[in-house]
Amino acid sequence: MRLKSGLAVLRLPVVTLPLLAVPTLGALAALSAPALAATPPTQPADGPGGVGDKSATIVKRAVGKASAATYVFHKAGPAPQGGRPVVVFLHAWGAPNPQAYGAWIDHLARNDWLVLYPRFQEVNRTRPSDAPAIAGRLVKAALADLAGDADAKPDPERFALIGHLAGAPLAAHLAASAAEEGIPAPKLVFAVMPGGIARDAKSRGIPLGDLDGIGAKTLLVTVIGDRDARAADAAARRILRDAHSVPPEHKLFVRALSDDHGFPALTATLAAPAGLDAAYDSGAIKLPPDPPGEKPPPFRWSADMSLSGEQTTLVSQINNARADSLDYLAFWRTFDMAATAAFAGKDASSLKNDPAFSDMRRWGDGWPVKRLGVEIPKAPAAPAAVKR
Repeated sequence: MRLKSGLAVLRLPVVTLPLLAVPTLGALAALSAPALAATPPTQPADGPGGVGDKSATIVKRAVGKASAATYVFHKAGPAPQGGRPVVVFLHAWGAPNPQAYGAWIDHLARNDWLVLYPRFQEVNRTRPSDAPAIAGRLVKAALADLAGDADAKPDPERFALIGHLAGAPLAAHLAASAAEEGIPAPKLVFAVMPGGIARDAKSRGIPLGDLDGIGAKTLLVTVIGDRDARAADAAARRILRDAHSVPPEHKLFVRALSDDHGFPALTATLAAPAGLDAAYDSGAIKLPPDPPGEKPPPFRWSADMSLSGEQTTLVSQINNARADSLDYLAFWRTFDMAATAAFAGKDASSLKNDPAFSDMRRWGDGWPVKRLGVEIPKAPAAPAAVKR
């Protein structure tokens, strides 16, 4: 066939192209959605480290006097017939406000503990070397004030100490001098991220003192992290080593490990045991007045009363810390389990051999959180015999 112009028509083959797949709305949404990181474990509903009685009202008050007070926390209403177990919470240097540890205190109070938080430091007015004697007097006075209180009802047979940073050597010191201070001998000393130990009588820090007074049946547990851990590791091992009267089977060294598998990451820093809860702000707790006419002791300032630059930074981190899975499982749960073992007269091996003690559960995608490192310190080697 020819066109009127005389040009021939070219016959081209027909090529069939495959249809391109058209993405559905669901597929487009999946492609545009950000990848979700695995979430960390939540707080257990019950048991060690558990939520406790969330419906309970927590009593927040102070005993003593304005210049020598101890904050007291417990569930409202009459105590159980056997009384409440007592834990003395000894704060880091520069963190005298209980709100910095409010999350842990709330957990303890909701699980029937009587929590004593002695105000052994007035920032910029208290020397670290005076802290052990002050804390001892405050704890003794608080127990005396609460002995006849039907709601508080402290049980001196179930008595424990928690210390964080400088509070850790302070806890060990109080345990060793319990008889001298007139307070119960603790069944458990739980020293978390130990630090702030004075090198000698003239250096800044808490004097560790002679730890041979700690009872042989006391369970002595130290817990450190893996960030900025060198000083805490040395301090923890020193406390365990210097407590000569406590046999190795009653000592436990625990290490919490950081884990960034998911979000938010778990970071075992020196400030990790703190957890803010503004409901425990000391500013909202009325202090008993000082007796009329009582004059304060003469004040003489010294340089070790003020916080160093490093301490100021650390206190800022403590005051801004929030509770997370490390708190629930590495600190709160290990303390709860250790207290149960100590009050039952069990030794450290009962905890080390329990897989639940070191278990940190799983991230939201099923991946296990790094387990706690747990070890019983070896007994010191006997001195070699001298050859003659």
